[in-house]
Amino acid sequence: MTDKTLNEPAALGKMELNEQDQGAASTPSPSSWRERTSNLFSRRFLLILLLGQVLALCITATTIFTTKLAQGETPISIPTSQSFLNYLVLGVVYTSITLYKKGFSGWLEIMRRRSPYYILFALIDVEGNYFMVKAYTYTSLLSAMLLDSWTIPCVVLLSVFFLKMRFVRWHYLGVFVCMVGMAFLIWSDMVEGKDFPGSDLVKGDLFCIAGATFYALSNVGQEYLVRQRPMYEVVGQLGFWATIINGIQLAILERKELQTIEWTPSVIGYIIGFDIAMFTLYSVSPILFRLSSATFFNLSLLTSDFYGLLFGLFLFNATINKIYPIAYVLIMLGIILYNVRPAPEPKFRKRLQDNEELSVEDQPHPEDKSAMV
Repeated sequence: MTDKTLNEPAALGKMELNEQDQGAASTPSPSSWRERTSNLFSRRFLLILLLGQVLALCITATTIFTTKLAQGETPISIPTSQSFLNYLVLGVVYTSITLYKKGFSGWLEIMRRRSPYYILFALIDVEGNYFMVKAYTYTSLLSAMLLDSWTIPCVVLLSVFFLKMRFVRWHYLGVFVCMVGMAFLIWSDMVEGKDFPGSDLVKGDLFCIAGATFYALSNVGQEYLVRQRPMYEVVGQLGFWATIINGIQLAILERKELQTIEWTPSVIGYIIGFDIAMFTLYSVSPILFRLSSATFFNLSLLTSDFYGLLFGLFLFNATINKIYPIAYVLIMLGIILYNVRPAPEPKFRKRLQDNEELSVEDQPHPEDKSAMV
């Protein structure tokens, strides 16, 4: 018997021990799982989850008020005018806050140094709203819902290439599960026969893709801006410049419609309700962009379709399909999976910050130092 033969049992024993050690190392202990998912049990996660659903309810409210206007005795469709009032209120409120905090000379300095950024941001936001509303006029409902989902992968791509964000597998898994939930939602509408034919499908689909892309650019642009500048400044400048841009479009596109509308109390109430919801949306979303990301913002808005159905049960005598709850659960599951790890921090150069130190409420959340898995 050779030395090699004598040493084989010992070698085999060592191999078995090594395999056991590797197996134990590859199986996460309960404590390691708690550490990896600790973000889900933090106050920060509960806050961004709540804010995301508040924003989804705002989207639901805007849809309901717009539907009530369109389904009245005299159908009313004035999306540009409705957006104009929102931008005007945003500009008045947040520009006033900027003047109070910075003074008139400080406001003029903002206009001098950063107005090109804000004009471009406002133009993108206005056109995103315009193209999405017009898309529903030409294309089918299901096509619009499907193409509107392009906003989410577009936001992810823009965040990676322009904000230099480093997403990890949990983030991509969360996005994927949310998109599966959205697919179930569209399937439910197909089963229920809720699709409505469009008058010009190609034109409507192109408008929808353009609107979704503009929305993605607007979301990522806003995240870029609010992480470097005070939120009141960003929203105030958006309202100021968007009022001008939107006002020009209003004068061209909806001047005749405004002259023929019968301004009943219900019509005025629906428009006011729409603008309150939009004002809340634009006021709260910058907070969510700082605490999380533009991607999480768009994932949260997917639940607005489910909330819209719940309200539709009472307001429009809608019926609920068994697939809808499955879609809602999948979307919420995707949102939770996305937040297993903290939202990635952007790596862009801070070009727009002044030498002055921002106040505590204006500081972006410090970068999370936990390991990326």
